Amino acid sequence: MAFDGTVIAAIVQELNTCILGGRISKIAQPETDELMLTIKNERKQYRLLISAGASLPLIYFTENNKPGPMTAPNFCMLLRKHINGGKIIGIRQPGLERIIHFEIEHLDELGDLCHKTLTVEIMGKHSNIIFCREDGTIIDSIKHISAQVSSVREVLPGRTYFIPETQNKLDPLTVTCDAFIQNVGSKPMPLAKALYSTLTGFSPLIAEELCHRASLESAQSANSFTENEYLHLYRQFTLLMDAVRQGEFTPNIIYDGNVPVEFAVLELTQYQDMTAHSCDTVSSMLEQYYAMKNTITRIRQKSVDLRRIVQTALDRNHKKYELQFKQLKDTDKREKYRVYGELINTYGYGLEPGAKKLTALNYYTNEEITIPLDEHKTPQENAQKYFDKYNKLKRTYEALTDLIRETDHEIRHLESISTSLDIALLEEDLVQIKEELTEYGYIRRRYTGKKVKITSHPFHYRSSDGFDIYVGKNNLQNEELSFKFAVGNDWWFHAKDCPGSHVIVKSMGKELPDHTFEEAARLAAYYSKKRGADKVEIDYVEKKHLRKVNGAAPGFVIYHTNYSMIIDSDITGIELVKD
Repeated sequence: MAFDGTVIAAIVQELNTCILGGRISKIAQPETDELMLTIKNERKQYRLLISAGASLPLIYFTENNKPGPMTAPNFCMLLRKHINGGKIIGIRQPGLERIIHFEIEHLDELGDLCHKTLTVEIMGKHSNIIFCREDGTIIDSIKHISAQVSSVREVLPGRTYFIPETQNKLDPLTVTCDAFIQNVGSKPMPLAKALYSTLTGFSPLIAEELCHRASLESAQSANSFTENEYLHLYRQFTLLMDAVRQGEFTPNIIYDGNVPVEFAVLELTQYQDMTAHSCDTVSSMLEQYYAMKNTITRIRQKSVDLRRIVQTALDRNHKKYELQFKQLKDTDKREKYRVYGELINTYGYGLEPGAKKLTALNYYTNEEITIPLDEHKTPQENAQKYFDKYNKLKRTYEALTDLIRETDHEIRHLESISTSLDIALLEEDLVQIKEELTEYGYIRRRYTGKKVKITSHPFHYRSSDGFDIYVGKNNLQNEELSFKFAVGNDWWFHAKDCPGSHVIVKSMGKELPDHTFEEAARLAAYYSKKRGADKVEIDYVEKKHLRKVNGAAPGFVIYHTNYSMIIDSDITGIELVKD
C-alpha cells in the first residue's frame, strides 16, 4: 500500500477535472482528524473525503456520506465561516510531494474578495490539514504541532506555513541524469532503498517497480552497479516520470486471489503472478481497496476470540498427542514379556529352586535368550508375572491406540476450522464457524431463546467453459455441498491430506472439459492450508463415490477410488459469481 507522490499526482488530476471552478456547499468533520467537503460544479455534486489520520491518511471522492457530530468542532466551524460557498480556483501539487494545495476564493464579512489556501499533507503520522491566508500565515490546522512535538516545524495559528526540507530529497520531475546517478549511486544501501531515500514522493513500491523494469536487483547495494546499468535505470525512470507529467495514469489494484495486496496509478509489472484489476478513477480504486482491506481487518479482529479458542485447543491436543504417543512407545516391550512367559512355561521345569535367571533357546528367533527370574517365585509364578505385564501393556496399547486416533481426528478437525477462519471474508461466515465450535463443545452455548440465523453461503465461481463451481467456506458448508447439494455425477475436489474446502463442480450430466478440471483443482488448492504453494496434490472423484464417516466431524469423508493431479494455487482469471 503506497499513498505516494504518484498517487497524489493522479488525485490532483482527478480533482482538477471534477471540482476546479466548483463551489464548496457543505463542510463536515465526521472525525477529529477528518473532513468531508461537498462541492457543486457544473450541475454535479461531489463528496470529497479528506483524512489526516496517523494510521490511514487519505483523500478521494466518495458516494457515501459521513455525517458530522451534532456540535461541529472548532476547525470545522472556522472553515464554514471562511470558505463555505467559496470557489475552488486552483488545485496543485508542489513537485511530487505528498501535498495538495486548494486555492479558494471567497467573500469576507465586508463583501471583499479574499483568497485562502487549504493544504492537505498526506505524510503518514505527520499528516495534517492546514488552513492559511493568502500570504502563507496559518489560520488554524486540524492538528496543532508545537515546538515540543516537532523541532522542524510548528503548525500553529499565526506561524508561517512552509514545506520542511528535512531529508534534502531530489524532485523526480526535474532531476538531471548526472544528479540522479551521483546521488543514488553513492549510497551504500540496497538500490530500492537508495531510490526512495533520494527522490521525493517515491515509495518502496515504486522503487521496487523501477528496479524490476530496469531488470536490476533491488536488494543489491546501490554503489555496486556500473555506469551503463545506471543509464538504463535512468531511462526507465524517465519513462515512468513522463507518464506522471502527461497524466497517463492507470489506476489498478493487485489481488492475490480475493485479497487486495497493493494499489497504484502506474502499471505494476513486478506482480506478474497476481491479478491486476483496473479501476475507472483513482477515487474508485482507493475506496474499493480500503473498503476491502477494512473488511479483512475487521474480520481478523472479530475472529480473534475464535482463533484463540481454536489455537488453545490445538496446543492442548498436540501436547496430549505427544504424551499419548510417548506412552504408546513404552508398550513396545509387551511382546517381549509374552515370549518370556511362554519360554519359562516351556523350559522352566528343569530350573532349580532359587534360580535368578533362565537361559533358553527362543524358538521364535532361534537365538539364545536370558530371562531374569524372581528367586522367591516358582517358575509358574514367574511366567504368570510376565503374562500379567504383557496383558497390562496390551490393554494400555489398545486403549492408547484408540485415544491417539481420537486425538488425531480432533487435531485434524481443529486445523480444518483454523483454515475456515483464514477463508472467512464476512461476519456471517464467522457465525457458522462459531456454531460448529459450540456444537463440538469448544464454546459454551448461551441459551437466548433465539435460533442462530445462518446466512453464509459457499463461494460461487464459473469456469471458463461455463460450469458452475461451488467452494465451501467451512466444515458445515462442506458437508452441505458434498452430501445434500451435489448429485451423483457432479465432481468433488479436495487438497490431499490437507485441511481445506470441498469444491463441487455441477456437471449437469455433461462431460467436463480438461480446463474446468484444472480450474476446480486450483480453487481446491487456493482454499486450503497449502494456498500459495506452486505444487499442490488434489484428489478428485465423482460425488457418488464419497462416503460419510459415521460419527466423524462435519466435512470428513472417505473414498476408495479417485483421480489425482498436481497443480498450483493461482485462481487468476476464474470468474467469481456474485449471487
